[in-house]
Amino acid sequence: MGGEGAKATASMKPIAASAFGPSQARRLMWRAGFGGTPAQAQVLAEWGPEQSVDTLLNVEEALVYPAPKADDFDGSIMGGDVRAQRRAEAQARRAQDEDELARLRRQREERERNDRRQIREMQRWWLTRMIETSRPFEEKMALFWHGHFATSYRTIENSYHMFLQNEMFRRQAAGSYAQLLDAIIRDPAMLAYLDNNDSRKEKPNENLARELMELFSLGEGNYSEKDIKEGARSLTGYTFEGNEFAFRAERHDDGVKSILGRTGRLKGEDFVVAILARPACSEFIAFKLYRFFIGDLPPTGSPMRQPVISYIRNMAATLRSGKYALRPMLRKMLLSEHFYDTARAPARVKSPAELVVGAMRSLRTPARDLNVLTDAMDLMGQNLFFPPSVKGWDGGRSWINTSTLFVRMNIANFLLTGRLPRGYDAMAGEERYDAAPILEGVNSRTRKDPDLLAAHILDCALCVEVSAEKREALAVFIRSRGQNDLATTVGESLSLVAAMPEYQLC
Repeated sequence: MGGEGAKATASMKPIAASAFGPSQARRLMWRAGFGGTPAQAQVLAEWGPEQSVDTLLNVEEALVYPAPKADDFDGSIMGGDVRAQRRAEAQARRAQDEDELARLRRQREERERNDRRQIREMQRWWLTRMIETSRPFEEKMALFWHGHFATSYRTIENSYHMFLQNEMFRRQAAGSYAQLLDAIIRDPAMLAYLDNNDSRKEKPNENLARELMELFSLGEGNYSEKDIKEGARSLTGYTFEGNEFAFRAERHDDGVKSILGRTGRLKGEDFVVAILARPACSEFIAFKLYRFFIGDLPPTGSPMRQPVISYIRNMAATLRSGKYALRPMLRKMLLSEHFYDTARAPARVKSPAELVVGAMRSLRTPARDLNVLTDAMDLMGQNLFFPPSVKGWDGGRSWINTSTLFVRMNIANFLLTGRLPRGYDAMAGEERYDAAPILEGVNSRTRKDPDLLAAHILDCALCVEVSAEKREALAVFIRSRGQNDLATTVGESLSLVAAMPEYQLC
């Protein structure tokens, strides 16, 4: 055990160009995006690690594929004067005007129905962006921030506010955590979700102040109950009008406050500055990013635990020295030997978004029915714009349980074949899977040799190694297809691979 511990490392040293091949490129595409084709992996391998990572990170230089536009969404559905509407209903009740009360209720119910339809459209919109984007890292970071600053439509019931928050996450994807934390205390969706929109000096609401420190920046044990109370005072008057942030000075407590060692007539932005000054903040964010991109902290007693803790502290130091600019830290992580070390940074369970979007981006399947895909993601535990709580999704092994496994193992098969648990997708006959992206650049010898073809298919579809027995079983299947059309054989083989437990990992 002592020898194993002595060898345990989590190296921050940049991976050598000579050690960066197609398998490392696939790991980068999956973890910093949503996978890619064999041809794309080969291109990145030829570019080498630095050019590959920089191309992913420099999202501003990449064109965006056509996708649903922001102005497709209506910001006025729930953007009216809600208080005026409530006053009108209260007045109708006092006047016992049942006709007017019924009319106002019908109007409200119609707005709510329209808004529920719009959030459904937004789910399809975001899924489309993840599938089509030429900026996969940007969408991956937007997904990370959505889980980190978790806000649910179910609570706020304002789809346009969810859209505005989503666009904010995209703008700051790999920008400045300091700017993002400052923006989140002015975000209408977050203000409504944590009840800060009605917080006033006479009765400060502590929800946002508490979660700002506990879940968003510092973690438990790095602040006091007094910091929560004083932080809540600093955030009084932070609200919104319609779709815009509004600071209501008459509601704000302008008295002297002491938060995390900083004293004065502090406002919300001063609260954020106090948080950022704490070393615990950079370490907390570094850990969250490590867990999202690399994996869980090794358990107590593992020889890898202390090396990983040191690695995370190194990430945190980079974040602090860069004044919370995210890109230098992320670049360092994505270039590190540890990121590509499959023995010491083992496979992660794909999130439902990674599973669905990754199948389309890596295997180039048809999108088929986006409603089926969003429903499947919900069944698998990741309903976009509906995180289960302010803690977001637990992720990791929690994605796999008896109720989600059946859906997870069948969703790739649906994308490949159009087959549903009952029947087929209506367009399955016309939208047949084309195996050309999997066969691109494959020589005639590999096409004709079942063993070589099986190895190629497994390498294309999986992020992890499988046993020799499973490779042989797939080769036997391919051999049994005889003179069948090669593209059909590849599609059938991929359906078998998608049913393997290893397909759930990246």
